[in-house]
Amino acid sequence: MSVHLFTTLDTKGQEAQFLRNALQSLGVAVTLVDTGCLGEPAVTADVSRESVFEAAGTTLAAMRARNDRGEAVSAAARGAEAIACAAHAQGRLHGVLGLGGGAGTTIGTAAMRCLPIGVPKMMVSTLASGQVNHFVGSSDILMLNSIVDISGINRISRVVLTRAAQAMAGMALGATPAVSANDKPLVAASMFGVTTPCVEAARAVLEAAGCEVLVFHATGSGGRTLESLAASGMLAGVLDITTTELADELVGGFLSAGPERLTAAGKRGIPQVVSAGALDMVNFHGIDTVPEAFRDRTLYRHNANVTLMRTTAAECAELGRIIGRKLAAAQGPTRFLFPTKGVSGIDRAGQPFDDPAARAALLAGLKETHGTVPLEVREEHINDVGFAQAAARELLRMMGRG
Repeated sequence: MSVHLFTTLDTKGQEAQFLRNALQSLGVAVTLVDTGCLGEPAVTADVSRESVFEAAGTTLAAMRARNDRGEAVSAAARGAEAIACAAHAQGRLHGVLGLGGGAGTTIGTAAMRCLPIGVPKMMVSTLASGQVNHFVGSSDILMLNSIVDISGINRISRVVLTRAAQAMAGMALGATPAVSANDKPLVAASMFGVTTPCVEAARAVLEAAGCEVLVFHATGSGGRTLESLAASGMLAGVLDITTTELADELVGGFLSAGPERLTAAGKRGIPQVVSAGALDMVNFHGIDTVPEAFRDRTLYRHNANVTLMRTTAAECAELGRIIGRKLAAAQGPTRFLFPTKGVSGIDRAGQPFDDPAARAALLAGLKETHGTVPLEVREEHINDVGFAQAAARELLRMMGRG
């Protein structure tokens, strides 16, 4: 096994060799992967650029002929991801270290994001002090600011790269935390401020039954992280009470978790209980961020930085159909609980987003596409204790802990 070091050896060869030597001096084996394209490598790689582009489904010659840097970076990122995933699956990788600027960071973090939580991942980058969400995603990637441009070895880069090697060596050589026979079954739950009472009450039931509950705030990144954990196989169950991110994905709000939301647990066959939490709303920031086309809609100013927009009956119907199709494709035990009296703290009698017609449309859309997945309609509000406890107990039953 070794640390895989990903960088472009035509522009970062000297720095890559410095890192390789530093790691090897600390007793860490290194597999140097060349992700460059146009220039010639300054040092010899263990995995050639030809192999990287072949792993991406193309060739180095084809990339050079096209002479498109953006396309080459995208292909190298795909190849790096494929190489890292294959090496990990074969037991040949126990860490990934990346080195680069914009292109190198794109490529290196692509190789990291495909790996499970706990595999050491570090990106030494000129972009590490800026907005890095699109590089890190829901992975446990360490971003190390290079301070100076990665262009030669000097008194600054020497310190930064040495520390990077030391940190990676410590992680790679350190013992992986063992799975204990005493570890509790891990359950992920999705929550929003307007569904907090439901999730808190359900969590109490799950914890009393011996489960460990991870709660994710359904703000886009939370949903993506939940999906990532489900895809990793770490979860024993999913209590997906708050599926609001799908509304932002459909309508164009700021808190979308992407089109793959509500799919990972189904693909892995993980027991899941799903509900319609906060599907009554689409999220924007301040009132001035609401698109002009939506200004005549029902809006609710949650605070100075959060503006909520009520979903229409037509949007709710489509959300129901989308969710139904996702659940129907699930490979494991799945159940949907629908609260007829409201799906959020402000969707109930007397509250700003109360809309029985929209809730009825949501239920109708679900009924169109849910297939054989059980759909339980409950004459309760989502935040009623009885609804929360029923959802938790149903999940426990599906997990074999009822």
